[in-house]
Amino acid sequence: MKRSLYYHESEGGAMGISERVGDALGQALDARLIREINEHPIKVNHLAIIMDGNRRFAWSSNMNTDIGHRIGKQKLERVLDWVLELNIPWLTVYALSTENLNRPKDELDVLFQLYNEGLREIADDPRIHENKVRVQIIGRRDLLPKLVTDAIDYAEQKTASYDSFVFTVCLAYGSREELIYAIQTISQDYKDGKLTLDEIDEKAVSSRLYTADMPDPDLVVRTSGEERISNFLLWQMAYSELYFTDVFWPSFQKRDLLKAVRTYQDRSRRYGE
Repeated sequence: MKRSLYYHESEGGAMGISERVGDALGQALDARLIREINEHPIKVNHLAIIMDGNRRFAWSSNMNTDIGHRIGKQKLERVLDWVLELNIPWLTVYALSTENLNRPKDELDVLFQLYNEGLREIADDPRIHENKVRVQIIGRRDLLPKLVTDAIDYAEQKTASYDSFVFTVCLAYGSREELIYAIQTISQDYKDGKLTLDEIDEKAVSSRLYTADMPDPDLVVRTSGEERISNFLLWQMAYSELYFTDVFWPSFQKRDLLKAVRTYQDRSRRYGE
């Protein structure tokens, strides 16, 4: 059994009988779902998550937007824990799109500080190293402030030698921009005679994407009730199974993840056949 990446403190104060019973039933349900997932022949190799709803969570709770983003950061730490427990080797999360960069400066400054803190905390956590988790960031780094790019370099360098798990964070990422870059490089290679017309195929495109060394996602989860993919992994998601949940990202629970994985296992992936 792998060590948990983040330990969870029990809440202070005594619980009533109904709360204790509810908690015990919930734990039993989670244990059953985990057992079913582990025993099922179909496994999730690559899980991708569109983490949506931090701001709406804050607004619905009469909180400052900054608090919603910070709780969302903490939730990601918990989810990484659960992914390790389920032995899913690839986790990719959509943290900041190129469109998000149009948000107010004050909000972006908070986000950039959270990315700086989060990447450095992960890189320094001994449990990351015990589980041999490689951290990598994909997206337009030239659009990010030095505070964030320095943290990216720090996290990537400290985990570069690991390959048991790969945790990918998409920052300043847009799939259309990624595809345009691939088209441009293919066009230049064709112009330079390095590529023939017949050699321009799926492999030629995939090898020029940010995700060139990654498997396509098996399961894509989006929180907050929105049912769209929002310029995320458009090429890579061609045959992924999509799972939408109404809960805001800060409210996403372990059971929500377990249900998503079990739903994926019960579906039949036909790849167009």
